[in-house]
Amino acid sequence: MIWFTSDLHLGHNAVINMQHRPYKDAAEMNNALIHNINECVKKNDKLYILGDVSHHITPEETNELVSRINGRKCLLLGNHDVVGEPEICPYDASLFEFVGNYLKINDYGMNIIMMHYPMLTWPKVTAGSVMLHGHIHSDKSYNEANKRYGIRRYDVGVDANDYYPVSIETIKAFRDATPVSITSSKNLYIPGLWQPDPVRLLDFSSEHPDRILYVHMGSEDSEEIPDWQENDDILQRTVADAHSLGSSEWCVTVK
Repeated sequence: MIWFTSDLHLGHNAVINMQHRPYKDAAEMNNALIHNINECVKKNDKLYILGDVSHHITPEETNELVSRINGRKCLLLGNHDVVGEPEICPYDASLFEFVGNYLKINDYGMNIIMMHYPMLTWPKVTAGSVMLHGHIHSDKSYNEANKRYGIRRYDVGVDANDYYPVSIETIKAFRDATPVSITSSKNLYIPGLWQPDPVRLLDFSSEHPDRILYVHMGSEDSEEIPDWQENDDILQRTVADAHSLGSSEWCVTVK
């Protein structure tokens, strides 16, 4: 089995208050996070750690904690995993099968791109690849929003996943439930950062002929527009929101 995690911040007392983690101190957090990983990850499983293993403890202390973690471990370096100029990783390299900044794998029929930091775009983004990252310490709503808006990017950090690692089966389920790209191929829209350029319903529907669209005016609570494909006024209107209802069905709001 393949597993993913990120942003453990082992040894970091301040992250408990900063991220509202349910632990009294770093020692309790360390033990709980390692227990949660080991409850899932077996000795010969592959575990990708997407950065920020620890913070404010020595490399030797980090090595001891990492040695307690099950699995064949690969490390994608986070901002707290490097020191010096030029930057180097101070951890014991023998604890990991791979140490680097960026990695692509192909497994379970998926192209998976991994980096500590979230990427705006990545290889084969419009062909269905999945981008895994950490760094932002999101909660569950972030991954849910990406699914809703058709963005195959997933935060595998512990704060977004009940302090447990994420299985590749979970990533595959997320991929399968998340159709590619919500807007015109001219846009890569990230919810909360900016609004997409205007996209006409005509363009949206022609770029995604495999989708069944349920079109509404103003809001999805309004009455569905029948025969919108034959209504030129509706076809020329701008898509305000589009999200998956599951499978190939989408709800589209125009304005």
